[in-house]
Amino acid sequence: MKIISWNVNGIRACARKGFLEWLNKESPDILCLQETKAFPEQLEKNILSPAGYVSYWNNPNRKGYAGVAVFTKREPAHVIKDFGDDVFDTEGRALILDYKKFLIINVYFPNGGTNESRLRYKLKFYDKFLSYLNSLGNRGIILCGDVNTAHKEIDLARPKENEYVSGFLPEERAWVDNLISYGYIDTFRFFNKDAGHYTWWDYKTYSRERNIGWRIDYFFINEELKQRLQSSFIMRDSIGSDHAPVGIEIAL
Repeated sequence: MKIISWNVNGIRACARKGFLEWLNKESPDILCLQETKAFPEQLEKNILSPAGYVSYWNNPNRKGYAGVAVFTKREPAHVIKDFGDDVFDTEGRALILDYKKFLIINVYFPNGGTNESRLRYKLKFYDKFLSYLNSLGNRGIILCGDVNTAHKEIDLARPKENEYVSGFLPEERAWVDNLISYGYIDTFRFFNKDAGHYTWWDYKTYSRERNIGWRIDYFFINEELKQRLQSSFIMRDSIGSDHAPVGIEIAL
């Protein structure tokens, strides 16, 4: 199976930049989207439910903000839109697809850079989400999405300049360490240890052209699926958003 995750930074804007053509070309078995920023009534049918896919959406309680979606060729047994805490049910940040033998968890983690209260919210979200993961038991788990944190210095172009910036703060990076300590594998780093690979670039400073970026979009899998993982990749040349899609190929 080819599974792709993409923060589209507004599905309507991405659609105007060739999203459907990209989807038809790549034809992933499962596509997980973050930051869709749209309600169903704002979308054309071919975006709301692309041909050949079953679609699921989780929208926030206000328009033009957050939101996640999953398009899948293989219908899950069950779909969950939260991880068991009412505090985090209002921003449309999670979709959990239960395929019985494994789970796909698509999450758009909060950005902590707006102000101190949003940083506290992000860290609390992190902790609540990790507690949820730990409650799932011995199941195959695929976690993907925009984590909004670069893990190591290798994961952003200018670590020294950003050491006091949300997205690279010690407490944010420590959460990724904690996730990995529970047996989750950063699939891209499983195959690739080199610098210079990023998934987000600032539009305003034309940083994509100069490759001054951050790797903040991830696929993690747990040990139960390690032997099934075949590849992990960043789709650097897909330009419908300020984020690049990321993906894995895995035998399921």
